[in-house]
Amino acid sequence: MEKAGAIAALAALAQDSRLDIFRLLVQAGGEGLPAGQIGERLGLPSATLSFHLNQLRQAGLVTFRREGRSLIYAAEYGAMNDLLAYLTENCCQGEPAGCDAGLCDATALVKAKEGSTRQ
Repeated sequence: MEKAGAIAALAALAQDSRLDIFRLLVQAGGEGLPAGQIGERLGLPSATLSFHLNQLRQAGLVTFRREGRSLIYAAEYGAMNDLLAYLTENCCQGEPAGCDAGLCDATALVKAKEGSTRQ
């Protein structure tokens, strides 16, 4: 990922509703969710939802497909992983293996967070 792409992705996610939409789509998995269901779950009017989904789509963070009359949106996991890789590519001076407790390993961070929420 280039710097401009990272800036676009971060800018798109730097808004409450868009961050909520993206996190919901990540949670939904590869099948995604219909636009109407996203709006219902997050309490967003269709015009507002459409604006935010378009911003996320332009940043390359979501994709959509048409099924009949419905638009199904899904997180673009490749773009999410590219952004995470861009943000951590020089972690610990380029030697992530030397970091304490896997600081540069996103999977270790997720596991640590899961452990802290179970207690």
